Amino acid sequence: MKFKFSKTTKSFSRYYLLVLTIIVLTILIQSIIQYSLKKQEQAAYIINMSGRQRMLSQLVLKDYYECKFQDCDYSEMRIALNKLNRTNTILQKGDKDIGVYPLENEHIQQRFDDLKPHLSYIYTNLSDFDNFDKINTEELTTRIDSFLEIMDNIVYLFQRQSEEEIKTIMIVELELAVFSLLIILFEIFFIVNPIIKKTTNQNAKLKEISWHQSHAFNSHMKNIKDLQHVLKIEKKIENQKEIVACVIDELNDLAVVSKNMQKSLEKE
Repeated sequence: MKFKFSKTTKSFSRYYLLVLTIIVLTILIQSIIQYSLKKQEQAAYIINMSGRQRMLSQLVLKDYYECKFQDCDYSEMRIALNKLNRTNTILQKGDKDIGVYPLENEHIQQRFDDLKPHLSYIYTNLSDFDNFDKINTEELTTRIDSFLEIMDNIVYLFQRQSEEEIKTIMIVELELAVFSLLIILFEIFFIVNPIIKKTTNQNAKLKEISWHQSHAFNSHMKNIKDLQHVLKIEKKIENQKEIVACVIDELNDLAVVSKNMQKSLEKE
């Protein structure tokens, strides 16, 4: 009795392809979702840092007035100045330790270039506590106002960049969802349905074999056993020959049943 292992292997290959495709699509979708979440988190952090720059510039100006006209703790203003300058550098050059990458948007970089002379003036003049009396208050206020105006625009540009990136990721996710749906439909029609059809055919074969086994095959075997018992007790040669002929007929019929069972297994 021969079995067609190649067709069985082909069936298993289709099943493995189905499972593998589902796994790959699941991993791909989850990767994109995680990438999207990370992008949103990074964008929110950068926008928050940019927003703090405006607060720090106002804090520096307040500390300047306090130090010039009242008693103040100059170290607090110095810390604010250092944060203002350091954050400005991080927003442009990035910092891997906190998950901020170098700025690549040319438009935003241009605005940081516009910001540079104002920040330089603020940092240089306020870093020297001994020369506070020589600082032009009106000029300092104008520089800080310009710094605020440009930083407002930078925050807005960062917000727009984040929205565009998220929109692009959402489009990719939508395209991937449509592609996944098409793949699943393809697998249903060309993999799942054939597997179901083959399983149904195999069940029909098993039922047919079961019928041969329980009816025809068992019936002939019972007849042969009965004839064998009669043959043992029969003494007449003529009758024995007739019994042997009957046994041969039963064996021939049994061979036919066996062939039918074989055909049922080989049939598509």
